[in-house]
Amino acid sequence: MSARDEILGRVRAGVGKDDFAARRARAEALLAAPVRGPQPVLDGDLVQRFRAKAESLASSVDSVSTPTEAPQAVARYLAAGGLGREAVLTGDLAALDWAASGLEVAVRPAVDADKVGISGCFCAIAETGTLLLLSGAATPATVSLLPETHIALVPVARIVATMEDAFALLRAERGSVPRALNFISGPSRTGDIEQTIVLGAHGPCRVHLILTGENS
Repeated sequence: MSARDEILGRVRAGVGKDDFAARRARAEALLAAPVRGPQPVLDGDLVQRFRAKAESLASSVDSVSTPTEAPQAVARYLAAGGLGREAVLTGDLAALDWAASGLEVAVRPAVDADKVGISGCFCAIAETGTLLLLSGAATPATVSLLPETHIALVPVARIVATMEDAFALLRAERGSVPRALNFISGPSRTGDIEQTIVLGAHGPCRVHLILTGENS
């Protein structure tokens, strides 16, 4: 045995790494049955809580009764803001009738030139007014990150109370975590220059949420 091996052996023994199999088994057991820490108790309606928190983070919020009404709601928002009629779209929303709303949509990842991105979301978190988006072949992250305007369709049935609830839902429905999780809490912002908040510094300067399944 070399001096190096002897030294490393003593280090491993000192920190308990010789018992690797047992340590791994304990870690896997903890991951399989995570223990929740303290969480706030949210009183009242989760949808209204989510709406209020999202608006406090500079998101605008609209609502429609069914997902089929969402394209018209998007068209109204874009027209009111003078934001054009073109958008890039995630594949999970491609089945909606966008043409009937007068919009021109392309189902693909976004590029720098795209001004409007429309996506769904995996779920939304009432505690913080946050969206959880999962990356995937049909849901490229660029659609919500590159365009100046991000519009998200949020099913009210997918609004959960806390971040812990969002992760529990992800484990229950997906099992494994996708390559990227994106948490979106309003438009991109920074206060780096003289502590003045500027929207759109590192991503969209506008976030518009359309709640689906709620009586508008």
